[in-house]
Amino acid sequence: MNTNQSSGGAAGPMSTFMPMNIDAHPLEFTGSGGEYFRVWIVNVLLSIVTLGIYTPWARRRTAQYFYSHTLVAGSPLEFTAQQRKMVMGFVLLMLLTIAYNLAANTGQDTAVGLFLLAGAALAPFIWASAMRFRLGATRWRGLRLQFTASWKEVYIASWPVFALALVWFGVFYGLQLLSPDLAQALEAIEEEGKKQPMPRFTPAMGGLVLLGLVLSVLCVIRTEYNFKSLLVLKAQVGAERGRWKPVYMDFVKVWMATVAVFILCVVGFSALIGILAGSSIALVASQSDRLGLWMFVVIIVSIIAGIFMLILASAPARAYREARMFQLMWNNIGVSHVARFKCHLKSGRYVWRRIKNMLLTLLTLGLYRPFARVSEYRMKCESVTLHVKGGVEQVTGAMVRQQQGGLGDALADAAGLDLIG
Repeated sequence: MNTNQSSGGAAGPMSTFMPMNIDAHPLEFTGSGGEYFRVWIVNVLLSIVTLGIYTPWARRRTAQYFYSHTLVAGSPLEFTAQQRKMVMGFVLLMLLTIAYNLAANTGQDTAVGLFLLAGAALAPFIWASAMRFRLGATRWRGLRLQFTASWKEVYIASWPVFALALVWFGVFYGLQLLSPDLAQALEAIEEEGKKQPMPRFTPAMGGLVLLGLVLSVLCVIRTEYNFKSLLVLKAQVGAERGRWKPVYMDFVKVWMATVAVFILCVVGFSALIGILAGSSIALVASQSDRLGLWMFVVIIVSIIAGIFMLILASAPARAYREARMFQLMWNNIGVSHVARFKCHLKSGRYVWRRIKNMLLTLLTLGLYRPFARVSEYRMKCESVTLHVKGGVEQVTGAMVRQQQGGLGDALADAAGLDLIG
């Protein structure tokens, strides 16, 4: 349902103001868990039968399903990526993975080091290539998205990645300065393969490692902020570019809140485990004739349950961060001056939805996974509203004309090849 608001815009030499409609279009998702289950189960079975070779076809079918059932202003998205390109990318990734594993398993340390160095140097290139592919394969009402950042801009935005490497280089160098015996012990282990007594870990060394961890987290946050801001600002629809409002501290606040949620979850789960273990031990102690066997069973079960619950403890924090980041992004981005987004996703509701979906997925041995994915995607998708200035038909018509003039050869090259059957 559309709602109309009015806003003023200056026009003419007399600075008269003409009203311009702003139409609100809530995003819709028309898919269902049952429909997606049929897509998902075929993907899983064929991937198992083909030992994973079917993966690029499965990814394309999944993307096409979610895109085609996502309505933006009443029109579905289209995923137009060519299957050949997805297969070639998958094959290249597999060959690189096999080559790295062979080098690692055969003790070729130089080759492994070169692989890691090349991976770090090419990480920004790989990310930007993936964004070009993803946006270039997305269409809406005849409009194709583009990622227009230059390689120079991509590598400038990637400085936290290289800063992270420098941080840990500095940490290891500092540890060797604080404890020369540490370097000698490591060299002896590497050269002779013998166990050497490790030097005492001093408070200064602990402080240095802690500083490295803090700086690492800040670098990771800055990397995420730089990449997301570059993605939005350099995304283009026709001749219109993205608009970005968040600042770095907004991301830091989300991460700090996520850490707080994780700590609360760990404390809560630990208390629950303690209560259950204490009750079980008290119950077993009351049956002294079988104390030894039952005590062993309780200890084993408590260890397994403890590990399992600690893994579960991270789920609410991860869901909370996902929801908060989704809110932050969609409440603060737009398309030039013609469109903006608003999001009303509730973090608490999304966390409870994730916990419920995890429990149902575990109880059904994974068969509930497609239903869980649809329910979470629907909650996020339908929490977003698109506000368009001047009406969708008028704006998209102008964008199509801009795109035809700006893309030229690219559109001609893709004509007839990107249609979804």
